[in-house]
Amino acid sequence: MSAGTPVKDGTAAPTDRPRGRGVPPWLRRLADVNEVWTFGVLLLLVVFFTAARPSTFLTSYDVTQIATNAAIYLVLAVGMTYVIIVAGIDLSVGSVLVLSAVLSAEYTIHHGGAKAGWGTIAVSTVIALATGLVWGGMQGWLVAKAKVPPLIVTLGGFGAALGIAEIITGGQDPTGAVSGHLQHAVGFGKLFGQIPWLVVIAFATTLVFGLVLAFTRFGRYTYAIGSNPEAARRVGINADRHLVQVYALVGLLSGLGSVMWLAYFGTTSIAGHATDNLTVITAVVLGGASLFGGRGTVLGTLIGVFIPAVLSTGLIIMGVQQYWQDVAIGVVLVAAVYLDQFRRRGRERA
Repeated sequence: MSAGTPVKDGTAAPTDRPRGRGVPPWLRRLADVNEVWTFGVLLLLVVFFTAARPSTFLTSYDVTQIATNAAIYLVLAVGMTYVIIVAGIDLSVGSVLVLSAVLSAEYTIHHGGAKAGWGTIAVSTVIALATGLVWGGMQGWLVAKAKVPPLIVTLGGFGAALGIAEIITGGQDPTGAVSGHLQHAVGFGKLFGQIPWLVVIAFATTLVFGLVLAFTRFGRYTYAIGSNPEAARRVGINADRHLVQVYALVGLLSGLGSVMWLAYFGTTSIAGHATDNLTVITAVVLGGASLFGGRGTVLGTLIGVFIPAVLSTGLIIMGVQQYWQDVAIGVVLVAAVYLDQFRRRGRERA
């Protein structure tokens, strides 16, 4: 048919498509956003537990408790997001938190204990942050320079940090480890009498490092190294130095988490952080980060952190034992990794 030949009556032009059919492009693009799926899972959990226990779940008290309980894990998960984006892993975050808390507590105990003033609080906070920073930096050096797999490095770091903490304390949580001022102001204090300071600190940390990841050169380098480290090196990125900095960052945030933990719980809880790494990695992967590297956002992690938190709170309200809560979180992690691999294969086929 020539270009000038009219189309016969009753025959649709080849380029004509029935309007209103098919998925709109904007909806397809929205469906490709990892955070949308993560938020959908969170919303389903909230709806389920609200329907199961309408009078007890999602009260104002529950919302505050969920946010407070998730605050420390959120800080740890922000650091873990960077590590996973560079195709690494850190199994030591819980133990580094414990070691940082113990060293901070030891200083407080010898400088006033529960009656210590703000000067002691400031120094003990610096000790906690520095401990995490140095420990994370050492692990990063082993990964980047010594070329030891991050799984091995951080698994060893998990045991070593916890062991040092137990040697220092004799395996017992020390008394007088936290200043009453810190607990009253940060642990139990609320901004405007409504928002717990722990939540404020966690969200401020999330905002800062979310912006760093999304809009700075450091963030771009993080994605580049995770996507293709050799290509990143060829364009002039010092991948080894960047890896050290990323692991130092997650150590620093573990130190911050230790200060928040001491402020809220008033003790080091030496035996209470064995599964922190599982909880944090679950949150990051649920948030859309790929364990193969190169993908992930702090926004996704923010949403992902609340999935285990809501799941645990909902199961507690329903009377489910703690052991089954751990099982549920483990199942969610495996499912998230499987979904990540499934979607990865789909993108490769496309």
